[in-house]
Amino acid sequence: MAPGKRDRVLSLLMAMMFSFALSSLALVVPLLAVSVGYDAAQVGLLVALAAVTQIGTRLVMGPLTRRVADKLLLVTSAVLIALACVLIMLSTTLFVFAASQLVQGAARALFWTSSQTHAVRASSTSVKGLRRMNLAAGVGSLAGPACAGLLWSLSPPLPLLVAAIVGCIAIMPAALLHRFPLFARKVSSEDRNGHISRQPGVRAACGMNVAAGAWRSILDSFVPVALSLAGQPAVVIGLLLTTANGAMLAGSAASSWIRKRGIRASFATGLLCTGLGLAATAPLATLTLAAAASLALSGLGAGILQTVGPAIAADEVGPEERGDALALAGTYRAVALLLAPIGMAGILAFTPLASSLILAGILITTPATIALRPPRKWRRI
Repeated sequence: MAPGKRDRVLSLLMAMMFSFALSSLALVVPLLAVSVGYDAAQVGLLVALAAVTQIGTRLVMGPLTRRVADKLLLVTSAVLIALACVLIMLSTTLFVFAASQLVQGAARALFWTSSQTHAVRASSTSVKGLRRMNLAAGVGSLAGPACAGLLWSLSPPLPLLVAAIVGCIAIMPAALLHRFPLFARKVSSEDRNGHISRQPGVRAACGMNVAAGAWRSILDSFVPVALSLAGQPAVVIGLLLTTANGAMLAGSAASSWIRKRGIRASFATGLLCTGLGLAATAPLATLTLAAAASLALSGLGAGILQTVGPAIAADEVGPEERGDALALAGTYRAVALLLAPIGMAGILAFTPLASSLILAGILITTPATIALRPPRKWRRI
């Protein structure tokens, strides 16, 4: 097998296995938390904890990509996601729950920035490399919740055990990846980030990542709880989340076509699908097929946002700044992962969960709209 093809296969295998473990954990955490007595607001805050370490890790990812090879960062992410699963297997006390979420947040930050950086550098175009990586990650996200839901019905610790094993196996393809040269150190981190953040395309990517991050955090926390309260069994909830992740896969697959329509079309299409789909999920939660359709619509939009956004960020800067641009855009996503569950927990103090999800769906685009003020003339990229 040619070295380039071998590296591509290894990176796709690693992405699939990591996403399988992560999506399994994302389903089990809210279900397990509810089963041991936590309410919806507390579940949201627990899920938000993962964003704390994700933000902290994202903030140092730019300098890390100039000091540590991306393959080593990917190995570390696999170790951490397996550890996050093992921690909850050991105990469901609040302290251990919180520790697991913090470890998971660091794993996600390391994986997404490093895998995106590796994909961009290993491909002829940014969007092509990111599309392949997101498609592979999407396959893992499809299988994870479905398998976790089935295994949960047999024994609640079983999906965590399987996810931990898969996370450990993911270490092997990550360790065998091609080692790219470290990014050059040219200017200070402050000057570099200031220059990058002024690029219109990077601002667009940050806005897209805000919306995608808010959707992901709500899908991983409040949507399973809402479906459970609506009377859906764990197996069905797993399949519904798999539907959302499958639609996200379709959105990623369509990213090249959407990207050619320009930044504005990509931004509007992604936000419209994501917000409307999420808002419709709560009133349709008792109707399995209708809930699947609404989650599929939201996943389609999220897939567009999370693939086109980072591709734009990578293309708007020089080759040696791609790691910083992807880390910066990822930081905005991490902030959304933190603030969205906290905001939802606050809204729950005044409205029921179903109404809160409708409001979140309507407002999910607001942070991105504020973060990205479109210039008078949009450039087609």
